[in-house]
Amino acid sequence: MQITYSPAYTIVPTYECFNHCSYCNFRVNPGADKWMTIDRATEILTDLQDTGICEILILSGEVHPHSSRRQAWIDRIYDLCNLALNLGFLPHTNAGPLSLIEMEKLAQVNVSMGLMLESLDPALLEGVHRHAPSKLPAIRLEQLNWAGELKIPFTTGLLLGIGESETDWEESLRSIANIQIKWGHIQEVILQPYSPGSQESFAGLGFDITKLPEVIQLARQILPTDITIQIPPNLIPNSDLLLACLTAGARDLGGIVPKDEVNPDYHHLQLSELTALLANSGWDLCPRLPVYPDQEHYLSKSLLERLHKHKSSNQRRSEGTHGLW
Repeated sequence: MQITYSPAYTIVPTYECFNHCSYCNFRVNPGADKWMTIDRATEILTDLQDTGICEILILSGEVHPHSSRRQAWIDRIYDLCNLALNLGFLPHTNAGPLSLIEMEKLAQVNVSMGLMLESLDPALLEGVHRHAPSKLPAIRLEQLNWAGELKIPFTTGLLLGIGESETDWEESLRSIANIQIKWGHIQEVILQPYSPGSQESFAGLGFDITKLPEVIQLARQILPTDITIQIPPNLIPNSDLLLACLTAGARDLGGIVPKDEVNPDYHHLQLSELTALLANSGWDLCPRLPVYPDQEHYLSKSLLERLHKHKSSNQRRSEGTHGLW
């Protein structure tokens, strides 16, 4: 049976973020980081050509909505995505909550976008999200609906083990399912276990990883079948548990990247090791694009042309595989 992943590389426009989630190992304070320049991104992306990378994940900290630098930040993300397209890659942006106009602008240069719902549990607003205004559940649900309205192929997900109740898993999953029934644009739901890192202030012990197959089974029962369940293999500590998660219904391993920017203390296995591990248990690990085949019809004519060009240029590379190229 097929398990997919995205051959990906992460570009970070800025690590600065006005939110201060206590479990975060990514952010720096506003003004404490130099933004990624177009020249530097050009160097990075040029070196990545002909390496098999298809997805450029534009992952950014958040500039405050009322900051005088907000428009410059959106413009920088747009320019980075456009650069990636021009160099033959397919961008996917996750930059936190955006206005409807900002989402519409970035949709012009992204084949898919994403935002983690994380949790609907209001207790988190007095806990890990006390100093994170953009983590209001209503704001994040609004984003999922706006993405549907704009016909943006989308990824969302839950962050497990940050203080939410177990009953919240079901409520959050049902909310995602209802949005999918309305719009049909959600490609993937990530079930991401919180894993303690070296840069955070949160004193939590982390998610009980042995419960992950149980949450996957719950998600598979609740979510429509056209949503793929994704898990991050670098946050799963042993091969038996990873295989149990696949048996429970997970079918995608997300972006296999040189560095997990959100969880920098947790490194991915080499792709060859991961492929061999899965093959020994009857799973076929295959590359995919950041936009799923059943979502391609949402793309603009311009993005479809880029997508078809990418597929054509990679036909030789994928020859003999069963991937989604």
